[in-house]
Amino acid sequence: MIYEIRDEQDPYSYLLAEDPVRAHIPLAERFGKNRHVFALTDENVVTAIVCSKLCHGVPASEQELLADNANNPNTIVFYTIWSYKSGSGQQLIAEGLKIAKEAFTNVERFVTLSPPTELARRFHLRNGATVFRVNQDTVNYEYK
Repeated sequence: MIYEIRDEQDPYSYLLAEDPVRAHIPLAERFGKNRHVFALTDENVVTAIVCSKLCHGVPASEQELLADNANNPNTIVFYTIWSYKSGSGQQLIAEGLKIAKEAFTNVERFVTLSPPTELARRFHLRNGATVFRVNQDTVNYEYK
C-alpha cells in the first residue's frame, strides 16, 4: 500500500534521517508546497520510501531542485529512493508512477535527480527508465 508521509509529525517521518543519498536535506525541505514523500507499506511496516518534488522543467542539480517553487509545475522529480526489503524500491516506483499520473494530471514528465552511480543507473534502467540527461553531479532518468 502507498502511504504519504505528510509532515514532520508523521509517525514515519523519523525514517527520512536514514536517506542514503540525500540525508542532508532537512525535513522542512521535504514537506510543503509541491513536495511529497511516499512510502510503500506492508502491514504497517515501511518497506521503501521515495521523496519527490513537483517542478517546472527538469532540474540538473540539487540546488535547482530545492529552489524551484513553480506555481504551474509540469514535472515530478523523484530525488531519492531507498528500500528496507528486496524488491520494494521497484514496487514503489511502479505503484508510485501509477498514482502520480492519476493525482498530478498537469505533470508531463516523470524524472529522477539521481547520483551518477552504477547502482542508480542499473536500478532505473532495469525499472524502465531511460537516461534523459547526464549533468555535472547528477543524472536525470525519465519514466514514461
